[in-house]
Amino acid sequence: QVQLVESGGGLVQVGGSLRLSCAASGLTFSNYGMGWFRQTPGKEREFVAGINWSEHSTYYADFVKGRFTISRDNAKNTVYLQMNSLKSEDTAVYYCAADSWRGTSVSSRPARYDYWGQGTQVTVSS
Repeated sequence: QVQLVESGGGLVQVGGSLRLSCAASGLTFSNYGMGWFRQTPGKEREFVAGINWSEHSTYYADFVKGRFTISRDNAKNTVYLQMNSLKSEDTAVYYCAADSWRGTSVSSRPARYDYWGQGTQVTVSS
């Protein structure tokens, strides 16, 4: 049974930082591209960042470039999202997801992902 478990969310002030983690089990983690998405009430889930299975490619949504960094540790079956210079509009539930496609790129489409975590709340207060 595949499980993705996010952690690290919480309440932070504008300009602060958080590091999200997503621990995977039940799959060969190194074979999967990993993505972070976020969602706010009434809006569609949106792509934040992704890293392909080989770690050679990372991708970011324009609104997080220069502020967020995605990385992975295959030995720990974990993907991370370092979030710096947080803004109030970054408030959302953040989800990690796993994509079984072993390509050179990373998809920004939620439908491409095979497995999802339960999400972790990030609240940025002013």
